[in-house]
Amino acid sequence: MPVNERLRDALQRAGLSADNVAEELKVDAKTVERWITQGRSPYPKYRGKLAAMLRETERYLWPDAFSPDRAAAADESEVVRIYPHRNDIPHELWSRLLSSATARIDVLVYVGMFLTEDPAFVPALRAKATAGARVRLLYGEPNSREVIRRSTDEGIGKATISAKIRNALALVRPLDGEPGVEIRCHSTTLYNSIYRYDDEMIVNPHVLGITAPHAPALHLRRLSAGDLFGTYAQSFDRVWETAKPPKW
Repeated sequence: MPVNERLRDALQRAGLSADNVAEELKVDAKTVERWITQGRSPYPKYRGKLAAMLRETERYLWPDAFSPDRAAAADESEVVRIYPHRNDIPHELWSRLLSSATARIDVLVYVGMFLTEDPAFVPALRAKATAGARVRLLYGEPNSREVIRRSTDEGIGKATISAKIRNALALVRPLDGEPGVEIRCHSTTLYNSIYRYDDEMIVNPHVLGITAPHAPALHLRRLSAGDLFGTYAQSFDRVWETAKPPKW
């Protein structure tokens, strides 16, 4: 049987050995080794716990363990609610997501001015990072072709979004250099804005000719058997890898 390379890689990234997993799950270490080297699928109760330990989805680690119907049902269950427009999301939800996050806060936008205009946003991010959370902020590169084209497509002037980005960057600049906080700028075509708070996420798909506040938004909650949340999380990481520090 083939080696489960995804599981082996996830264990290496997490710094866990077969013995560590065996001790945590109360199973024999040889059983864990067979999961890795022989590609055997653990029982469901172990799959969920191990996926949670590795912060991966069961579907990613064991793609053959789910029928198409069950996989589709898991993905649908990750959708908490769909909002016709992003500005329909109540302020209380944004506040709750930020206040409850403890490990990871990821923001991918061109501007995200509605966040930075909140005077509590920057102090809250600083407090979260001080408490141990990893904060990653991704803004558009103001001079990039992609940003200029988006501004033109929205009919608000060639340089409008670039100016808004510079304003947003000025507001978050006090966080630059803070332990646990990283700020970068990207030059990608932004298909979705992503706001991740631990295992919850707001995804704001972009629609040609419509500004982001008036485009739809999805509230997602990660499930170990789902793959929808993980798809957007991977998208964030791909953009992050290509982004560069701002030119303050």
